[in-house]
Amino acid sequence: MRTIFEINLIVAVCFFLCYSYQFFYLIIGIFKKPKEFTAKKLHRYAFLISARNEESVIANLIESINNQNYPKELIDIYVVADNCTDKTAEISRKAGANVYERYNMQYIGKGYALDYLLEKIKNKCGLKYYDGYFVFDADNLLDRNYVEEMNKVFDNGYRVLTSYRNSKNFESNWISSGYSVMFLREAKLLNNARMMLHTSCAISGTGFLVSSEIIDEMDGWKYFLLTEDIEFTVDNVIKGEIIGYCANAMFYDEQPVKFSQSWKQRMRWAKGFYQIIYKYGVDLFKSIFVKKSFSCYDMFMTITPGVVFSIVSIILNICMISIGLIYIVNYPAIMTEALKNILRLMTNGYDLLFILGAVSVITEWGKINARWYNKLIYTITFPLFMYTFIPIAVVALFKKVEWDPISHTITKTLHDIDKISVTNKL
Repeated sequence: MRTIFEINLIVAVCFFLCYSYQFFYLIIGIFKKPKEFTAKKLHRYAFLISARNEESVIANLIESINNQNYPKELIDIYVVADNCTDKTAEISRKAGANVYERYNMQYIGKGYALDYLLEKIKNKCGLKYYDGYFVFDADNLLDRNYVEEMNKVFDNGYRVLTSYRNSKNFESNWISSGYSVMFLREAKLLNNARMMLHTSCAISGTGFLVSSEIIDEMDGWKYFLLTEDIEFTVDNVIKGEIIGYCANAMFYDEQPVKFSQSWKQRMRWAKGFYQIIYKYGVDLFKSIFVKKSFSCYDMFMTITPGVVFSIVSIILNICMISIGLIYIVNYPAIMTEALKNILRLMTNGYDLLFILGAVSVITEWGKINARWYNKLIYTITFPLFMYTFIPIAVVALFKKVEWDPISHTITKTLHDIDKISVTNKL
């Protein structure tokens, strides 16, 4: 009995010691106002969009870029139609983008598509023709002031920066809302706090800007793991780059609604995290001490998900249950105590995730495009969504995972989102 208690106590203490700094992030994110930036120069930008069979949504993204409150002559849009079998390329050209079609079933993934696209730009006008490169997914939509706000931060010396990720379909169901709350927390309570504390932020998938200096140094895009965004983040943090965040630059992202889609996508994320730990983990851990880098510690905790502690605790308690079954006559209390510990772990975890989700929803209430009662309902279901990461993380350890695109079908425009926002405020 004492052994069971001590094992669970050790796991709980380790979790607290590793992640307690994020409670400080939470306080900073809630109560401290972010710094306002101004720009002296309007920079020239290229938008990079990797699209695979995105004919239903890509025109809306390109339209939102063309409608920016920013000089049109300083923005060019490039689309790589990557192994497409639909009209993505044709629709993108009609919408005003520069389109290149790529067919390569050996090297599959967003990283390879971006590198291909940058090679085309290099041959056309040179990588330094642009001051910076935006990276977006075809299902995204940009707020009208997005480029203007990002330019303000970029002009103040940040060579890499990310932005505020909102959702096109928060209230579709508990899955899409789970993603949405997770990204709201990442924006408001993590990256926002990191920016104010002058430590490095983290790029997540889409909606980020990279200086042409870095692109030129790499001679394109050289990150090809399953989570190329986190790989790029970790490598740059190890090198000492401080990744910035622009709270005023908002874009909208489509979230999966089917559990099968979500499972597939998050399986790739989980496997990608393991790949990054294997490739960069040692260097990242060493840099914490050699470079005295808190950013490296933060990123090390980011790529070592807290779900690992839950898995370890559950496995240990299951082992205790097995021992209890074997020796149930002599030690009947072992199985009961182990079951209680698993229940206690899940309950405490739910409470913690509920608090984090509730704070995210409350602080960002006015930006969430959903009716008030759905905001409340999906705050309650958010911890359940996060719990589904546990079996995904376990399966990803053993399963071979390949890049597999997620279909996007929500054809909302920025005008549609504005109308929904107004309706929900009435």
